[in-house]
Parts: sequence; structure tokens; C-alpha cells
Amino acid sequence: MTVSIAASGDAARAIDTVVPRLVTDLVASGITAQDAALWGPDAEAEASKRLGWVEAVSVSRPLVAEVVALREQLLEQGVDRVVLAGMGGSSLAPEVITRTAGVPLVVLDSTAPGQVRAAMTDLERTVLVVSSKSGSTVETDSQRRAFEQAFQDAGIDPTGRIVVVTDPGSALESAAHDAGYRVFTADPTVGGRYSALTAFGLVPSGLAGADVAELLDEADAISVLLAVDTDENPGLVLGTALGGTAPLRDKIGIVADGTHILGFGDWVEQLVAESTGKDGRGLLPVVLDVDSPEVSAGLPDLQVVRLVGSREDERHVAAGELEITGTLGGQFLVWEYAVAVAGRLLGINPFDQPDVEAAKVAARALLDGEASADTAVAFEDDGIAVAAAGGLDAGATLTQAVAGLLAGLDDDGYVAVHAYVDRTAGHDLEALRDLLATRTGRPVTFGYGPRFLHSTGQYHKGGPANGVFLQIVSDEQDDLAVPGRPFTFGQLIRAQAAGDASVLAAHGRPVLTLSTRDLSAATAVITAALTT
Repeated sequence: MTVSIAASGDAARAIDTVVPRLVTDLVASGITAQDAALWGPDAEAEASKRLGWVEAVSVSRPLVAEVVALREQLLEQGVDRVVLAGMGGSSLAPEVITRTAGVPLVVLDSTAPGQVRAAMTDLERTVLVVSSKSGSTVETDSQRRAFEQAFQDAGIDPTGRIVVVTDPGSALESAAHDAGYRVFTADPTVGGRYSALTAFGLVPSGLAGADVAELLDEADAISVLLAVDTDENPGLVLGTALGGTAPLRDKIGIVADGTHILGFGDWVEQLVAESTGKDGRGLLPVVLDVDSPEVSAGLPDLQVVRLVGSREDERHVAAGELEITGTLGGQFLVWEYAVAVAGRLLGINPFDQPDVEAAKVAARALLDGEASADTAVAFEDDGIAVAAAGGLDAGATLTQAVAGLLAGLDDDGYVAVHAYVDRTAGHDLEALRDLLATRTGRPVTFGYGPRFLHSTGQYHKGGPANGVFLQIVSDEQDDLAVPGRPFTFGQLIRAQAAGDASVLAAHGRPVLTLSTRDLSAATAVITAALTT
């Protein structure tokens, strides 16, 4: 077996009582047979066209040779630097695969001008992979335009330096063929967050040098057990531990504790949040370190899942926790099955994302001048512009504003920090997460915008209404134009932040927005406000 799971406490009790029922109901074999009726009549239409991931290993096999051949061709030309322009499901799996394999991949999943500019270096040795399922993602389109211009300005023909991964029939596929780019199409019956073992995960990873054939072998090794209706099926076991506890432990703490897999929690975060956060229900994934405050707090609604390096019989599983170990390819497939199982237990459709589009529409309206931001700056404090929305009173100082936001936190709530900044710029913003967790005694998530909009953004609007939201926006002075568009990258990321805040507020979620031109100084000021 390539994946092993052990549990104690509520998770163990759920596994003992719920898994046999799933076995009787033939859920595992039903998923493998792509039975769209498993999630109820309301989900059947969507599920019927979103279960292709169960066949991803066999469908993707022929792709391996094509990717290896293209990599060798590029290396012969001196092109050994791979940049991936992609969001959400198009970037999270390749980031995990390449980090775990120890091969370099530049992931461009932002519209922050500084992050885009930093990616457009060493062009003489760079290939850009443009990855978008729909082909219309505004971030990816903008990034592609910027690189096309940069290649041309450097005297490099973009034709041999841009590779496109998209769904067949998308507008991007047609445009890419017209431009002469190399195009890989993926299975359209696989949703973005379930696409790790498809072209979206394999093409950029393979071009960067990861052994994607081995990845498929790892998934293949567990696929037979995942298809069998048995109490030992890891997809049923993990799915029950996630969505079958009673009472439901609906905060899922993902802790890397000795695993060789790097960054896996970020991939799990999208899969779980976007699949389950809807209809006022859902599971909130919280990516944690082993020493994060929440891990030792014993929160009754937090199910800690440790990703460990080995799963030995004599190893003691901490009270109330779950441990899982295994290969990367095996874990990809196990978690996909498990989230589909959890969706059935929660009574939701794990394959749609009805609230993701709202923030995109709001941002587009702001860019097109069809709408204006609903929130105005209430005051400035130490170089930070403070705005509040969703019924939140900003007060008169930053300390009051933060206290007011956290005062709205319920006993079963969470704090979400959204940082619309360059995530590669070497700042200390992520340290705010532990400060907030210590102060509130509640789970705290941290996401970079706009990347999280394609991930946990669905849960924020569609999940339980018990979150409070802190936006941090960096107004970079050194902006960057988007070629062929009437807006800049700086205008785009600010519109995305404002659009998301307006949609959260419309859903009754309190939002505090802090904007600054000096991120380092602002981090110190915010830290002081949190510890006052």
C-alpha cells in the first residue's frame, strides 16, 4: 500500500461506525464507476461531467513521452527555466510536485506588479507555461500578454517559448494554435482542483524536470484499493475522518510533520475548501506548522491531520488526531476520493463552486468602470489606510479597528487573512497568522490574493457564516502595464481586493481592509496593534 492512515478520538470512532455503511452502499466502487447519482439529484448533472479524474492515471500515460520530448528539445536550445502562469488548480499541484522533486519552477500566481516583473527575468533561458482550464482567467491572460511583450522586446520569438495547457474547445486553445504555440489539452471532465494527475499537473512539472511517470506509478499503485468496497479503503477512511465525525469537527488542521512532501497543505486547502464550502456548510482547511498555536490548543472543532514520514504500528497517534503517510501520487488520488466521500457525508455537491465567480465579476465591474468600491477609507493611521465593510465599525485607530473585527468572532468562528501583496518579496506578513491565533484562540487561515480566490474563496462566501476577514493590500508604486488592456497589474490586483471585499460584505461577512505603500513598516504597525 502506498498510503497508510491511523486515527484516534472522534475520527477513529467515525471510521468504525461510518465506513462500514459506505462499504455497504458501494460508494468506493460507485465513484470509480463514475456514478453521478452518489451525491443526490441536485448534484447529478454537475457530477456527471466532473468524474474523469478517477481515470487520470491511464488517460495521462501517453502525455509523459510528449512532455519529456519537449523538455529535451528545450534543453538543447538552452531553455532550462520554466515559469508557470496559472491560478488555483493550475498552479497548486505543480508547485507541490516540483518542490517535492527538488526541481526549480517559478510559479506566477499573482497580479502583484513586483511578482510579475520578477518572473520576467532570464528570458533567454525561459519557457512560459500558460495554464488555464477555461482559457479566460484574467490573471493568466494578463501574465501571458506581459510575457509575449517581454519576449518580443528581447528579440525572442514567443512561438517557441510559450506552451499552453487548457481544455479542448476553449478560446485559449484556438488563440494559441493561431499564434503557433505548443498546446496540450486536458480532460474536460476533470475539475481544476482534481487535476493534479492530468496535463495541468504534469506538463509544467515534467518540463521543470520532475519524474511525472513515477508520480503516475505511485497513484496507480493505490488505485485498485481505492476502487474496492472494503473497510481498509483509504479514500473511505480519510473521507469519513474529514466529513463523518459527530459532532462534526469542521476545521481541518493540515500539519506537515516529517513528510517528504513539500507544500501539500496548500493543495489540500483548495481541494477541501472549494469542494465542501457551500450551502452554508463545509470543511475549513487550516494549513499549520507543528508548533502553531492551534495544534496544541485542543480546539473541539479542529481535526488535526498530520502528514508524517512513516506510519509504524507502534507509533502513538496523538489524542483526537489523524496521521497519514504515503507517496505524493498516492496521496493526490486518496485525497481526491476522500473529498468526494466527505461531500456525500456532508450532503453537498463536491464538484461545483457557485460562489467563486462572484468576486471575478465584481473585480471586472470595477476595472470596466461599471461599479465603484463600496467601502471608503475611514481614516489613516501610521501610513495605513483603514476601511471597513460588512457592518464593521472601523473605530478611530488601527488598534480599535482590529479589536472591532475580532470582537465579531464567534466561539466556532475563524479569522482569514488575505494578503494582496507580492508573496515572494521577503516580508514577515505570515507571522501575523500565529499572532492572531494566539490572541483569539481560534483557527486562522492565511492566503495570498488573488491566488486564494481560486481556492478558499468559495468557502468564504458559501461556507458557514462565522468568519472575519482581514485584508492587507500593498499599493506598489512601481506599477506594470498589461499589454493590450486598459488597466495595469496594480489596478487589477486592487480591483480584485475591492471586489472580493464587496462580495464578502454582501454575504454579511465583516471585512477590515488595510492598505499601505510601505509593507515592511505596515507589518510592524499591524503587529503592534495585534499585541496591544
